[in-house]
Amino acid sequence: MAHNTEMAVIPPTTEPVARSSAAERMKNHRERRRLGLRCFTVQVFEKEIDTLVCKGLLGPDARNDSYAVREALHKHLSRTLSPTP
Repeated sequence: MAHNTEMAVIPPTTEPVARSSAAERMKNHRERRRLGLRCFTVQVFEKEIDTLVCKGLLGPDARNDSYAVREALHKHLSRTLSPTP
């Protein structure tokens, strides 16, 4: 009794495999650790944002832009925590 079976050949894919969101988070965590960075969630008062604007670290039109506020906080921390020559 002969069976006529055909095997389907699946060509290899050349497209990169997408990482899971968990793998991407771990990759980002390891990269930050290599750079000496730590990630925190910080609550900021409106008055603190006003102060960043007054000091010229944040544009008044960017007060609701979380990326711009983060960058302004980085500038402030660099200015206040860096050793002065």
